[in-house]
Amino acid sequence: MARTDDIKRYLIDQFLLEVTVEEIDDDFDLLANGVIDSLGLLTLVGWLENTYKLDIDALDIVPENFRSVASIDAFLGQADPVASGAN
Repeated sequence: MARTDDIKRYLIDQFLLEVTVEEIDDDFDLLANGVIDSLGLLTLVGWLENTYKLDIDALDIVPENFRSVASIDAFLGQADPVASGAN
């Protein structure tokens, strides 16, 4: 299972109850479209830290890293190279 699918499932469970994994485009802007707000971002960061065994620095919590599923996945790949193989 791809890491992007895990991220999408989390988003569906937490924020978008009425869509499927296939309906969320990897580049869909989660911030501009109101899917994730500031509290949702903190919740997402906590989930990412727990799921992928990361310690995300506060300086890394910027919109560019969490704007879309693709940007979250790219951030995870650079934040922890080991996580890029953990699916």
